[in-house]
Amino acid sequence: MGALLSLPLLAVPSVGTLMSFGASCCGAAACSAICNQCGIFKSSMATRIAYAFLLLINSIISWLMLTPWALKKLEHLTLDYVNISCQGKQCYGYVAVQRVNFALGLFHLILSILLLGVKSSRDGRAALQNGYWGPKVIVWLAFVVLTFFIPETFFQVWGQYIALAGAMLFVLLGLILLVDLAHTWAEYCLEKIEEHDSRGWRVLLIGSTLGMFTASFAMTIIMYIFFAQSGCAMNQAAITVNLIVLLIITAVSVHPTVQEYNPKAGLAQAAMVSIYCTYLTMSAVSMEPDDRSCNPLIRARGTRTASIVLGAIVTMLTIAYTTTRAATQGIALNGNSSHTYNKLGDEDGEHGLVDQQPTSRREMRAEALRAAVEAGSLPANALDDSDDDDDDSDDGRGGKDDERGGTQYNYALFHVIFLLATTWVATLLTQNIDYEATGVAAVGRTYWASWVKIVSSWVCYAIYSWSLLAPVVMPGRFGN
Repeated sequence: MGALLSLPLLAVPSVGTLMSFGASCCGAAACSAICNQCGIFKSSMATRIAYAFLLLINSIISWLMLTPWALKKLEHLTLDYVNISCQGKQCYGYVAVQRVNFALGLFHLILSILLLGVKSSRDGRAALQNGYWGPKVIVWLAFVVLTFFIPETFFQVWGQYIALAGAMLFVLLGLILLVDLAHTWAEYCLEKIEEHDSRGWRVLLIGSTLGMFTASFAMTIIMYIFFAQSGCAMNQAAITVNLIVLLIITAVSVHPTVQEYNPKAGLAQAAMVSIYCTYLTMSAVSMEPDDRSCNPLIRARGTRTASIVLGAIVTMLTIAYTTTRAATQGIALNGNSSHTYNKLGDEDGEHGLVDQQPTSRREMRAEALRAAVEAGSLPANALDDSDDDDDDSDDGRGGKDDERGGTQYNYALFHVIFLLATTWVATLLTQNIDYEATGVAAVGRTYWASWVKIVSSWVCYAIYSWSLLAPVVMPGRFGN
């Protein structure tokens, strides 16, 4: 574990051998200490951050294994006494990246199966999600080691077909959640304005809308100035199409027919979709290769190694954040709610009276609360308050469990999305590998990655447009 934790430090040329040795020696001890202190996370946010950090570390290790650079550094740490190889072949390149990400994907797949149906932290299986961090890290590392005993032909098929399909699904899911976020944000602001006639919320909604539109047009102007010179047909087409579609979806969002069937649709949603799609387009043209002299950013960079390292780490951080947000927001897709209250006597033939002796004082209190809620004497959230009281008494370490009454997100879906994220990382890293490279590899600097971002922006526009037009085309299905 210590050697793996020291790999990111090897990417910075200014860090010497002593610091790498220190990280290797202290890595295992540090992880053990942290895991012992954390135990079972009582906060769902802490759990999500931990999984995001694990994905980040896995992604950085995958990136470093693209070329022999990192492995040569590790061999140098052993004073060149150890020759790192896998079944007589070098442990880097396409197959090595697929192995590492397959290991983490398998880890999340197993957890998703084990955590199916967990509704609250009262379920004993919830500890698998929020605790056992030491054993889970060991299992992850064991999977990484075991993948190097699997024949390369398996990972060639896996990477070319299964991982590619998973990566596309991950990108599509992210776009759907982005459109959902745009609608949720605008509708939430409108609800606050209607309920409280709040000037602050009105200023926030209008200001954020104007700000996002302004940023979108500013990025478009910058792209035309720096990335759309003569001979850069691809960039010119991508930027122009983005601008035209931006104007179209803005006009559609305020069209009288759309407003009639969906009164909450408006410029706020269009602004959020526009700035995201414009950002995707700008990211695409700024990360493409410079073989046609269409990317001045590559030529303008000073220290090439430092810029590549920074770009790769920022990319991995973005993927980790996006995955965590998508995994927790994904609960909106299946319509589940953590807090549901069932009325007494809903079942046929039931009289709604308590006919069994409670087995504990806590159950007696819960039965009394349910009866009071049913009678209208207490609000429904009194059941949550009861859970909170139990949390305070049950947690001897002074922590507060925020999932006793219900999970904040779907555990199984959370791990499925992380599984898809590992396929996206593997696909992103292994497209158009430069097998002659000996230094650190640039991430996403391929025409394939650029076109994925450009097409993703078009798909995002299409999804948002359909969310506006669907109530008009199928009014009966949407209840209007």
